[in-house]
Amino acid sequence: MEWAARGDHLRGVPRKMIFMAVGAFAKAVANVLNTTTVYNAETLLRLVRHRPPGVPLITVSNHMSTLDDPVLWGFKGFPITDVELGRWVLAAEDICFKNPLYSYCFRLGKCIPIRRGGGIYQEHMNEALDRLADGAWLHTFPEGKVYQEDAPIRRLKWGTASLIVRAPVTPIVLPIVHHGFEQRFAGYA
Repeated sequence: MEWAARGDHLRGVPRKMIFMAVGAFAKAVANVLNTTTVYNAETLLRLVRHRPPGVPLITVSNHMSTLDDPVLWGFKGFPITDVELGRWVLAAEDICFKNPLYSYCFRLGKCIPIRRGGGIYQEHMNEALDRLADGAWLHTFPEGKVYQEDAPIRRLKWGTASLIVRAPVTPIVLPIVHHGFEQRFAGYA
């Protein structure tokens, strides 16, 4: 369903609708239903909005619940509903792409299916490299799965490192650490 991931699919209207709906959900969860504190948000905002043309951005974070993305981007001041500024994200094929409806919606939401255990040379890693070649923003969860224990970050998978090394233009890499989602979204892990 790669055609749904193209920005010109149906003139971009379905993607804008998904971004608006998911963005509204993320803003409500992060700002109305919870108290969110973000440190150094200006660094992320500057890199999302004003990095040099053609230079890709890779953000990496720990993975506490299946709702980390998109709620992670719902903080005040973040342009979560802006399709052009929106991130691409590597998403677990077995969770986000279970059926045609999920596949379509997640592809509209700029999600790239990744088969866990499929290795760094699987088909869709090339798609992630293509997005980096376009100078896009890509978010990854290098732990490779949801990890809810209150402990240091677990063993990281090689996929993110391989994207950094194989990207045609050296990306800017920004690590992000968050906590609290394991308490709020425990039933969604």
